[in-house]
Amino acid sequence: MTPYPGRMVSHRRYVPHSAAHYGGSLVDGAYVLALFGDVATDMCLQSDGDEGLLASYSEVVFRAPVRAGDVLEVTATLVRVGNRSRSLELTAHVCVRARPDISASAGRKLEPPLLAVSARAEVVIPTPC
Repeated sequence: MTPYPGRMVSHRRYVPHSAAHYGGSLVDGAYVLALFGDVATDMCLQSDGDEGLLASYSEVVFRAPVRAGDVLEVTATLVRVGNRSRSLELTAHVCVRARPDISASAGRKLEPPLLAVSARAEVVIPTPC
């Protein structure tokens, strides 16, 4: 396993109605940050064989709402490799949006997907014991 800049890992997740926290079925930003943690962990496992430790988030920008019933694609891109540290660019795109105006179970694919949240994360890979 060798970490290299440009490596990407993506997850897709349906946002359940139980995650809605505000009126209009809005989901709080912490929901997406938790997904960023999951995809960052996957990146570390794939590139370094260790879950790594999330050291910080920076440049977190909430660009569009995330709602219950959406399908999100969350992606981590490795942009910098240090001795033990890694810099990741993170994005969350809404790929499918719920359409409660049509019916309780309706939705539509978004073309192109809607960028909802972006961030940068720093992770550290522990030294082996």
